[in-house]
Amino acid sequence: MQIREQLESLVSEALQACIDDGTLALEQLPEPALERPRDEANGDWASTVAMRAAKLAKRAPRDIAQAVVGHLPENDMVQDVQIAGPGFINITLADSVLQGVVAAARSEGADFAKSKLPEACKMNIEYISANPTGPFHVGHGRWAALGDATSRVLRHAGYDVHEEFYINDHGVQMDNFGESVVVRYLQLLGQDIELPENCYAGAYVADIAQAILDEDGDVWADADPKERLENFRERAYAYELEEQHRICDAFGTTFDRWFSERSLYVPGDDGKSQVDHALEVMDEKGFLYEKDGALWFRSTDFNDDKDRVLRKGDGEYTYFMSDVAYHYDKMQRGFDHLIDIWGADHHGYIARCEAMLAAWGYPGALEVMLGQLVNLFRGGEAVRMSKRTGEMVTFEELIDEVGVDATRWQMLSKSADQTIDFDIEEAKKQDNSNPVYYVQYAHARICSILRKAAGEDLAQRAESGQIGMDELARTLVPLDVDLSVLTDPNELALMRKMESLQDFVALAARDRAAFRLTHFAQDLASLFHAFYTNCRVIDDDERVRDARLALCDATRNVLSVTLGLLGISAPAKM
Repeated sequence: MQIREQLESLVSEALQACIDDGTLALEQLPEPALERPRDEANGDWASTVAMRAAKLAKRAPRDIAQAVVGHLPENDMVQDVQIAGPGFINITLADSVLQGVVAAARSEGADFAKSKLPEACKMNIEYISANPTGPFHVGHGRWAALGDATSRVLRHAGYDVHEEFYINDHGVQMDNFGESVVVRYLQLLGQDIELPENCYAGAYVADIAQAILDEDGDVWADADPKERLENFRERAYAYELEEQHRICDAFGTTFDRWFSERSLYVPGDDGKSQVDHALEVMDEKGFLYEKDGALWFRSTDFNDDKDRVLRKGDGEYTYFMSDVAYHYDKMQRGFDHLIDIWGADHHGYIARCEAMLAAWGYPGALEVMLGQLVNLFRGGEAVRMSKRTGEMVTFEELIDEVGVDATRWQMLSKSADQTIDFDIEEAKKQDNSNPVYYVQYAHARICSILRKAAGEDLAQRAESGQIGMDELARTLVPLDVDLSVLTDPNELALMRKMESLQDFVALAARDRAAFRLTHFAQDLASLFHAFYTNCRVIDDDERVRDARLALCDATRNVLSVTLGLLGISAPAKM
């Protein structure tokens, strides 16, 4: 049972005792209502149950709080309880409980601070979902970091998470892409031909055309235009999709499925596509109608500002029709909740997408996270173009220069609804002014302390990779080491911070706020540095030495878990 659950049980027992002896006139047991105090001086936990129960008990909140405190059962968890303000019950944990956090962090490893949900929730999170018609831009990098970290945090909080990349490979943009490569190919052959306005002008298009020319020669110069377009389109598509896979892998972002938009239009065993099935269900529920030769969805029935066209008068499906079929497919795969991560410029698209889920009987099943822009700077000066190509700075160029870890940190340093000003030179700094370096250095410093304490043989085995840091630490200090000597204020502050991680993760998952873990990591690193400055680890007293080494090891693991939730590495050496 976790610390929070144990405290809730104590408060509930006290409430029940108040009811049983007639101190409080309540017909049912209220929730313990535990939360973290904003000011650490007010203890480790606070219960607001007295304020919540005041109306039902017809008593002043402070009277209720006094009654609850007076009925708390004997226990070894609580060191102090104070009543504050209108009736807050502020609880300070016993040192032994905080020392138990050290033992838990060491024994649980990567599972430390994990939670379980009262009921299972199968969640689909879709992000990046760029057209396979060109390189990822920096904004795609933000969606990659945000989607990946959100997924990691949700899993740690107990959700069953399925990550998905929706490939926009259907529609006129794919033909335009193919035509762009055709034009560049013919230009390479010396033909005087202009690139149409609706085509893609990036240097990467010429690179694809050159690759085709190198492979096939001039055989396509006088080929049937339709056959040539289809061939070039599919080859260009395959090239860009492979590039997207490669860059996502390099960034540490993996998907359970890459879902092709084209597949929505392919008939299944019953001869019907997912588009057909989605339309049938909408029609059966009476939400479709025809007007001016087009097929419309009554999205105004679900608070959209106007009805939406699904199939135009010429028989061509709209882009929205693909979204309809895709989200219908998701729900048919058994997901309880859908999260889509979009750019802020798609805000106006939310209402119609929520309407389509509501039409099938899934109100509230869709959640859209909007991400604001990323502004690039170099030493305070705005960066708009790539030095290499003279075009936009691509996501790949950014991570090549800055590195994956620093890029992820910067992309996750703020809430998704805030614009990020990303200074390349600041992100590259290898000093304590760079927060990701500061946090990673704390982890590496602990590893160095453990290696030094372990002696030359174990240290060499660890540095050569023969044993991991977990094995080294457990060889150095057993898991059942006596921790009762950890009572210094710096030690207690460090342990208190580690104890709060599970709550941080649960709230970050609830609020879709992975950025909060960057703040947690910085705070934990700062507390460790303060501890190391004020508490001698390699102490003459063996009990103190072993306990402090255990505390170092626990901090190392909690830093590793936190960085891992952000998709950032925890280096053993820097």
